[in-house]
Amino acid sequence: QVQLVESGGGLVQAGDSLKLSCAASGIIFSRYAMGWFRQAPGKEREFVSAISWGDSSTYYEDSVKGRFTISRDNAKNTVYLQMNSLKPEDTADYYCAAMVYGYSDLDDSGRYDYWGQGTQVTVSS
Repeated sequence: QVQLVESGGGLVQAGDSLKLSCAASGIIFSRYAMGWFRQAPGKEREFVSAISWGDSSTYYEDSVKGRFTISRDNAKNTVYLQMNSLKPEDTADYYCAAMVYGYSDLDDSGRYDYWGQGTQVTVSS
């Protein structure tokens, strides 16, 4: 049984930082690209960041470049999203997702095989 469990969300003020974690089980983690997506109230789910399998290439949506950092620890089956300089527009539910042998089109949510349940991030102004 595959599980992706996000944690680390919360309520913070603009300019603060949060670090999200996503712990995976039931998959050979190192063979999966991992992505972070978010969905704000009334909006569609959007790509935030991803890290490929293998060489751990990283990708970011333009609005988070320079503020967010994705990383992975294959020994812990965990992917992280360090979010700095948070803005109210970052408020959303954040989801992690896994794509087997993913290396391209990592911003395409339809290509992911597994999803977590999400963790809420609220940034107050």
